Amino acid sequence: MNPEFWHKRWQEGRIGFNQSTVNPLLIEYFNCLNLTVGSRIFVPLCGKSIDMVWLATQGYDVVGVELFETAVQEFFAEQNIEPAVYQQADNPMIKYYQSQLSEQTITLWVADIFALTAKDIGSINAVYDKAALIVLPADMRVRYSEEVRKLSSDTSKVDGANNKITPQLLLTLNYDQRKKNGPPFSINADQLEQYYSAHYQIYELASVPSSIGSAPDITVTEHVWLLSSK
Repeated sequence: MNPEFWHKRWQEGRIGFNQSTVNPLLIEYFNCLNLTVGSRIFVPLCGKSIDMVWLATQGYDVVGVELFETAVQEFFAEQNIEPAVYQQADNPMIKYYQSQLSEQTITLWVADIFALTAKDIGSINAVYDKAALIVLPADMRVRYSEEVRKLSSDTSKVDGANNKITPQLLLTLNYDQRKKNGPPFSINADQLEQYYSAHYQIYELASVPSSIGSAPDITVTEHVWLLSSK
């Protein structure tokens, strides 16, 4: 992940990846996670995704992580919410914004995801990854998948190897990578096996036609995956 690349995109407002409506695949397949109302959903590399608003209005607390503070500030401003801002006790360079929406708590960390711990994130019941894995280059994806697993694991147990695996709803894109060199990057089933099969059962829930705004002539499919404990 090249922070300068994404920082420039946010500065210039080139955020076509940020959807103005809730992803319909989230609405259709979220119940596959079998969560009780009030559960806490982790959204890595969250940007200012409106999907987080939908999760809150459905009765779920949201915990997001975003590298760029501008995105977090814009999220709360666009939702007409005044958040409180807190610093991490051990690192004053890391902070989080927190407020209520539809009586649910939304906590957005401004940090490199690899600088956080499960203690920071707190108890998590599920992960929603719409636009995190697909923006990372191949050499970062294994590390990222492990980091998300650790951040969302059951922190009540001391031995991380025996922690309860938290389910994930994962959305990916698949296209001919020779025609476009991401991001977003194309991810296929074999790659998912490489990143997640050590700890998760991988189920494909859907495959639908999609598109990439910067490359409208490329044939793209969007895939919905459920990752659950083995």
